[in-house]
Amino acid sequence: MEEVSWDDGGWLNPPPSLAADGGDLLVTAERGSDFWRTTAYGYDRDSGHALLFPLAAEGAVEVSFTAAFTEQFDQAGLLVRRDERTWIKAGVEFADGVHQAGAVVTLDRSDWSTGPVPDWSGRAVTIRASRSGDAVTVRGRAGDEPWRMLRVAPFPEGVPASAGLYCCAPERSGLTVRFTRLAFGPPDGSLHG
Repeated sequence: MEEVSWDDGGWLNPPPSLAADGGDLLVTAERGSDFWRTTAYGYDRDSGHALLFPLAAEGAVEVSFTAAFTEQFDQAGLLVRRDERTWIKAGVEFADGVHQAGAVVTLDRSDWSTGPVPDWSGRAVTIRASRSGDAVTVRGRAGDEPWRMLRVAPFPEGVPASAGLYCCAPERSGLTVRFTRLAFGPPDGSLHG
């Protein structure tokens, strides 16, 4: 994996506050920011903050970060995006009082898969998305633990797409996420280890 410079990406919905701290990027999310389309909640939101770079049709992206998630739906991770109707966000989200690892896959309408990871609270998390053929495979881990499979999701084959870090704070002001690494490289060699 090859790390990229924060300066080389382009912002989708620039955040209200952004700062460099050594090699880290501190991103403060705006209250009400989110990515979601229609399903169950009845609204469309495309206001989350994402720093995006081109993603190859056969390629992978990894994002590492830490954050103090304390309010409902605080979230951060990575975003793979074709357009406002075709995207995947994956990472950690604070939902119903627990840190959850999961993904939202949107092919015109969003769906959400999630599982509790209370042991990830306060730790450095890395989320990896590997794009190959007609799918994106999402994995995550805290620290240097083994990768956990989070999702295998459909994604249009061969179309231009971008990927990078994202964060949202649908319910509050003041969520700041410390992004420590963003890297791109080849896709995973196989679906299973």
